[in-house]
Amino acid sequence: MVDNKSSTDPLAEDQISNTDGNLPSESEASIDALARRVQESISLGKRHTFWETQPVGQFKDLGDPRLPEGPIEPPTPLSEVKQDPYNLPAQYEWITCDMDSNEMCSEVYTLLTNNYVEDDENMFRFNYSKEFLQWALRPPGYFKSWHIGVRAKSSKKLVAFITGIPARIRVRETVVLMAEINFLCVHKKLRSKRLAPVMIKEVTRRVHLENIWQAAYTAGVVLPTPISTCQYWHRSLNPKKLIDVGFSRLGPRMTMSRTIKLYKLPESTVTPGFRKMELHDVPAVTRLLRDYLSQFMGAPDFDENDVEHWLLPKENVVESWLVESPETHEITDFCSFYTLPSSILGNQNYTNLKAAYSYYNVSTKTPLLQLMNDALIVAKRNDYDVFNALDVMENELFLKELKFGPGDGKLHYYLYNYRVNHVLSPSELGLVLL
Repeated sequence: MVDNKSSTDPLAEDQISNTDGNLPSESEASIDALARRVQESISLGKRHTFWETQPVGQFKDLGDPRLPEGPIEPPTPLSEVKQDPYNLPAQYEWITCDMDSNEMCSEVYTLLTNNYVEDDENMFRFNYSKEFLQWALRPPGYFKSWHIGVRAKSSKKLVAFITGIPARIRVRETVVLMAEINFLCVHKKLRSKRLAPVMIKEVTRRVHLENIWQAAYTAGVVLPTPISTCQYWHRSLNPKKLIDVGFSRLGPRMTMSRTIKLYKLPESTVTPGFRKMELHDVPAVTRLLRDYLSQFMGAPDFDENDVEHWLLPKENVVESWLVESPETHEITDFCSFYTLPSSILGNQNYTNLKAAYSYYNVSTKTPLLQLMNDALIVAKRNDYDVFNALDVMENELFLKELKFGPGDGKLHYYLYNYRVNHVLSPSELGLVLL
């Protein structure tokens, strides 16, 4: 189990990369190319010493038809699961982070704001709000014991963090109860202390105590072994600001005024019956979403409680809009995005980048292009600077048409203690992890 997204992941010392430090290009991300790159890396003395000890798909097993899909190791009797926490270096201690507490939430927020995921050039860093963290970490049935912190005993300062939340995820035809692992963060000054592997083992132990044996996670680095590799795409909403802060650049033979005109959006949405989701819409949205997600090889198994938690609008956290037929009042289409700002580092004029991330979108009657263009209009109206999307589900159908451009970032999806025999294409994946 591991954290997501980071090029500054504390496990980067244990990662596989190309000899020039770059991740495989999209054309190279096939299972054979991954295996070949791993062999090259191992010969250079770069080995995944931690992950080779874990029940995850191993690169050496890629494409072996004799290995069955499904759990890699059987569950251990609960009486045999280690009851005591793993040992930390003597100057540190485990704590359970109560995310109901504003004081604790502030401590976690401060740690993440100063030490979490940055881009390769150290220009931007994710800036999760406290409201976002409480939303992300307290879904139905969550376990407080899975919100794990490490304190320095002397100063009592929070210096590391990792979380899990329970989720039902369908892999092909099988619904599996899993933990989604996220927010692995180690203070920058402690990255050499090798805290990350022991934190992963500790969250795994606590997940096992709840009789859950599988997990899902994402990472911006290649570990053993991705079940899918997706690409981030970005759509400028405030192109001048994005260029001023170095998020994007002026295109060849483009002026600022032409760029602003290129990305200009209408003032108003165009779809009749397009409105914000409300509590009474939860059953209809659940039916719409479950039916849509059933076509994908990997997707969440949402019920009404999940939809109410994850998709009912929360200011500055998640936005959800739907189309209600003016004639029949049937809910026919749905789109959503969550809010994840980034701190802008070292810029005199700007400190914050407001980003929307595409979440779950369902088009049955309204063309997907029109639906997502309305989502862009809503985001622009609410002062978002950029709209980001992965090429999962059917997103590829609108990305180029709606002037999204491919970003530098790849996101690799992983399963813990669950083998998938064939790498899934992004369009076979119906899962968005925060």
